[in-house]
Amino acid sequence: MLAVLDWWVIGSYLLFLLLIGALLSRRQETGADYFVAGRSERPLNIALSVLATQCSTNSILGAPAFVAFAVGGGLVWLQYELAVPLAMIFAMVFVIPVFQRLQLISVYEYLENRFDLSTRLLLSAVFQVLRLLAAAVTIYGVSAMIDLITGVGFLFSVLLFGAFTVLYDVLGGIRAVIWSDVMQMGLLVGVLCYLLWVLAADAGGMSAMLAAMPADRLMALDFAHHGLGDGQDFAFWPMLIGGFFLYVSYYGCDQSQVQRQLCAANQRDGQIILLLNGLLRFPLVLLYCLIGVGIAVYATSHADFLPALPESNGTPNFNMALPLLFLLELPDGLKGVAIVGVMAAAMSSLDSVINSLSAVTMEDFVKRCHWASMDSELAEIRWSKALTAFWGLLAIVLAFWVDDIASTVLVAVNKLGSLINGPLLAVFVMGLLTERATGLGVKVGFAVGFMSNGALWLGAPGVSWLWWNVSGFLVAVVVGLAVSSRAVAASAPVDAVWTPAFLRAEGFDEQWSIRYLALVSAAGIFLIVLAFLGAR
Repeated sequence: MLAVLDWWVIGSYLLFLLLIGALLSRRQETGADYFVAGRSERPLNIALSVLATQCSTNSILGAPAFVAFAVGGGLVWLQYELAVPLAMIFAMVFVIPVFQRLQLISVYEYLENRFDLSTRLLLSAVFQVLRLLAAAVTIYGVSAMIDLITGVGFLFSVLLFGAFTVLYDVLGGIRAVIWSDVMQMGLLVGVLCYLLWVLAADAGGMSAMLAAMPADRLMALDFAHHGLGDGQDFAFWPMLIGGFFLYVSYYGCDQSQVQRQLCAANQRDGQIILLLNGLLRFPLVLLYCLIGVGIAVYATSHADFLPALPESNGTPNFNMALPLLFLLELPDGLKGVAIVGVMAAAMSSLDSVINSLSAVTMEDFVKRCHWASMDSELAEIRWSKALTAFWGLLAIVLAFWVDDIASTVLVAVNKLGSLINGPLLAVFVMGLLTERATGLGVKVGFAVGFMSNGALWLGAPGVSWLWWNVSGFLVAVVVGLAVSSRAVAASAPVDAVWTPAFLRAEGFDEQWSIRYLALVSAAGIFLIVLAFLGAR
């Protein structure tokens, strides 16, 4: 149970978030202020916000559990991160220049500019369904953690976490999301660094901690498998290649990510945001994976640790290992700080998702389909806040329906994302890089790509779900272009199809070439780090 001091820390943090939201609400004069911060936010703040979104509760709780306890787990998860810098280069060169020129709020508006309204509405609707489910699972996961540590009950935990997140999001809009994410990022990194120090000290130092870890779990590179029928999901090639397609789709086509990038003033700032994420994400993921190493070693030297974990379906719930460690090792006051840190990880993901759901609903349906009259900027802001509240409350309600299947949902959500990511990326790539593609072609391609991935899921369980990001993309492109070739293509808008001139307009010069090289070099350095860890 928590001490009064811990509750004081948690309460002060939540009230501070509300204060931020209330203060930032005064800077909202237009819908663009609410959803893209008037396109005037600093790139460093946006970059940290995007980075914070990656540290969801699923990552903070799930990754250490995967490293420490999962069958076939360990530091192999880090192979996934090698694809991030490479994916950033693609998004920086081909995606950001076009989206910045068009001054979008909803990324799916691009699809209408390039193809037709039905393509826009279809992809927007798919995004809303998937992200709503993910938001509900996030609320469930962090609420279960709060309940475990505090004993206040699941209902109160949901209301405590969900209500406060939705409230400051409604008040402050995207600026509240960004500013709170920056604060939460700093808090989270501080908590994780302190916890790693505690675990390393308990093991006798960092070297001793690594030496005590089973060698097979320290092997971070798996070149022996390919994931194409061998039943190994987490091999090097599916994680690198599949991860590349997944991350390009995520950072380039997902509203919850792209919306922050569109808060930047220009293309240059948008590219800086992606550059910083390509350089900083690996160290962050390495940090909480090393905590997983520490937890594994801690469990071997403290026999009472694993039996103290709550059970799920008759087996220990390893995702609760980190919260349990808070209870056992942290003094009063710091327990509250640690809980706030994990809550911050969840809030930084949830607030982004809820605001992005509101944005696409407002832009793609309410305004575009004339569901409501927008006779003033004030009316638009009121509608935007109402939609944010609607999506937030709906996610809170759904959180109560995923309790019994939460562990399955967490796996299913990842796989469901891979069902969609490849075909979704294919739609945008066909729009950006070729004038041949038509609206009918990309919709048929998307559908067939999605179904082909579903067939792999049902008929080829030995194929890693990471490869679905590749197969879905390739099938969607081939089918989409084939169908398009049989249709009469309308002339593509000048600003909707990428050309090298888009880059030159913002200065594709030697300086930017060096920055792209820096990302490639970073991937090489990260690979060396993984080889070193495995050599231990």
